[in-house]
Amino acid sequence: MDNPREPEEEKATFSEVVARKQARKLWARRNRGQSLWFGLGMFGLVGWSVALPTLLGTAVGVWLDNRFPGRVSWTLMLMVGGLIVGCMNAWYWIERENAIIRRERQQEDEEEKEASDE
Repeated sequence: MDNPREPEEEKATFSEVVARKQARKLWARRNRGQSLWFGLGMFGLVGWSVALPTLLGTAVGVWLDNRFPGRVSWTLMLMVGGLIVGCMNAWYWIERENAIIRRERQQEDEEEKEASDE
């Protein structure tokens, strides 16, 4: 029997929590093999997308400083420029993956809603 102390709102909230947990488990089962490798790949992608432009900027800066010495340190300026470009690149990739995840979750929520309406 129902517990008379529990209001209807708590029952609805509990069922929503259970539905969300079920949806997460189903998503995890569908994407089981992808999770570890996906995480490591994303970690590597972010790292290289920052490191590569920084190293490239530093290398070009060292070459410019050796070729055209002056008051301005090309190495430092191009290293910072490469770091900024790398961070923007990493931000782009993370936002892109986040948008894909949000889109998948939204589709799953719509599918669940359609299934519960039937």
